Amino acid sequence: MLAQKISETALDSIIHEMVEVVENSKDEIFNISEGARTEHEHLVRELTETKFKVVQHIEDGDQLEQKVRFSRERLAEVSKYFDRYSENEIREVYEYTHEMQTKLAMMRQEEKSLREKRDDLERRLVALSQTIDRAEGLASKISVVLNYLHDDFQQVNEMIEEAKEKQEFGLKIIEAQEEERRKISREIHDGPAQMLANILLRSELVDRTFRQNDINQGLIEIKSVRKMIRSSLYEVRRIIYDLRPMALDDLGLLPTLKKYIATIAEYNNIEIEFTSIGEETRLNQNYEIAFFRLVQEALQNAVKHAEASLIQVKLEIKKDNLTMVIKDNGKGFDPSLKKDKSFGLIGMRERVEMLHGTLTINSQPGKGTMILIKVPYNPA
Repeated sequence: MLAQKISETALDSIIHEMVEVVENSKDEIFNISEGARTEHEHLVRELTETKFKVVQHIEDGDQLEQKVRFSRERLAEVSKYFDRYSENEIREVYEYTHEMQTKLAMMRQEEKSLREKRDDLERRLVALSQTIDRAEGLASKISVVLNYLHDDFQQVNEMIEEAKEKQEFGLKIIEAQEEERRKISREIHDGPAQMLANILLRSELVDRTFRQNDINQGLIEIKSVRKMIRSSLYEVRRIIYDLRPMALDDLGLLPTLKKYIATIAEYNNIEIEFTSIGEETRLNQNYEIAFFRLVQEALQNAVKHAEASLIQVKLEIKKDNLTMVIKDNGKGFDPSLKKDKSFGLIGMRERVEMLHGTLTINSQPGKGTMILIKVPYNPA
């Protein structure tokens, strides 16, 4: 039991760590996406400014290039008619032309740098857009994975819990079998075995009485022996009936249920109403055994635990399905609260699931209990 608890704790820890790692990964991807989005917005603004500067440099460069062209034409004229101009005029034309050419060269270089910056910004924006798309795609996939993980781990926990219940139920079955064997052994020892021993002693007494020619006393002893034999036969039949009613094989489900319910009602001094709907026909043996045990378990729960004064049992037999309702006016219970030893209900649910049916329990404290069982019927 301790090892089982340790393994369950370890499994819960592993599951928790896995979910935590995935959630942290999702947070990191979200941070990357947000960082890329912020940088993207910054680059968009920078690209807009750079494009504006490129356009401005192109316009300024064109204007400056026109001035350079005019200056060259002026320089060519001055060079051609050198003797018409003074030295200062010639120097001014040369210096102005050189200054304009230098400015034009610098402006074209700045324009080139701005164009390269613009192209680089556009490439970076494309890469950032792809990063953002991939990050959003990964975040979306991780969200799906997380949902699957939560659902799958919940199913795993439910399967583990169901497996634990089935294991406990299996152990309980073994205990119940051993207890049933002890009970049968005790009942046979205290009942039929004792009576058979008494019958043997009485038969010897009858033999001795007849040998002594005491016929009247012998007849009295024979009557006593007959009574003891009758009681022994009753006890043996009762034990056999508890194990498996022979009427179930001979007469079928409905007559056996009627007799069993009447016996339970009389023995426990409780009112039990039984109603059958549909054709009174023999069912497949597996269905007859299952429904008899279901009624047996439900009535025992109602008598022992519910403290009911009225129990209603209704069985509806159709061609393709069987429906049974067991309702009592007892103290009820909360079905959502699992009890440590509610193996009777677990056993009922197991029987119904083996027949591919459904078992529904409606109960509230102080308002009685209703058990609804629906099973598809396939007699083949």
